[in-house]
Amino acid sequence: MAGKLILVGTPIGNMGDISPRAIQALEGADIIAAEDTRHTGQLLQSLGIKKPMLAYHEHNRAQAGARLMELLHEGSTVALCTDAGMPGISDPGEELVAACAQQGVEVTAIPGPSAFVMGLVLSGLPCGRFAFEGFLPTQGAQLRERLDSLKGERRTLVLYEAPHRVVQTLERLLEAWGDRMAACARELTKLHEEVLRMPLSGLLAHFKAQPPRGEMVLIVAGAPQPAAATRQDIRRELSLALEGGQRLKEAAGEVARRLGVPAREVYRLGLEMKQEQREE
Repeated sequence: MAGKLILVGTPIGNMGDISPRAIQALEGADIIAAEDTRHTGQLLQSLGIKKPMLAYHEHNRAQAGARLMELLHEGSTVALCTDAGMPGISDPGEELVAACAQQGVEVTAIPGPSAFVMGLVLSGLPCGRFAFEGFLPTQGAQLRERLDSLKGERRTLVLYEAPHRVVQTLERLLEAWGDRMAACARELTKLHEEVLRMPLSGLLAHFKAQPPRGEMVLIVAGAPQPAAATRQDIRRELSLALEGGQRLKEAAGEVARRLGVPAREVYRLGLEMKQEQREE
């Protein structure tokens, strides 16, 4: 009979956030897989737990993941921990869960702290709808492509960033998205927890003056609601489309999608424009 994979949420800073269920899961596991065995080893030592450990991280995920799947198929209970927070968020735990789902291995999770959720709810920005993007690409072309794809996203955007890259990232966000309202949450649950709420330009000026420290969550307001298209806007866009040789039905559909207005309204206006031309 196959074993079970347990994702164990662990503290993101304050050790008082470890839950009784998380402790119970770690105590009951046959083996503990950890992003950093030294870091998780310190957690286990503080809890008085001694268990076999296996490193599972970005650089050995193929080999270590295969070994963990072998153990699970042999009937072992595996507890998976990330360095901090919930496994599977911006780490290779996601792949292990997918493999278990595909191969019929039971997976459960012990809820725990999550930096991006905490940063979001502390930001003062809308939380009802948001898009979590994790770490942005580091390569220039890939970064530009990602930022361009998110420019029109109206949901609140949540990102992770390392302190040595935050100034450069803020410069790119400001250039690509304009000076939107934002927040930066750092050192969450720790002694020097800080949440800065200001436009992107303000965050950039702040961190240029004060070198940033600690892992960060950046929360950025979504794209503003575009102004409603006027009748004049629709006529102008429709005229250009028709002059380009499109049939009225096709042109109306394209203009409607671009301006966010009902296609029937655009088509009706197009008929009026054609009537006006005949009367001239």
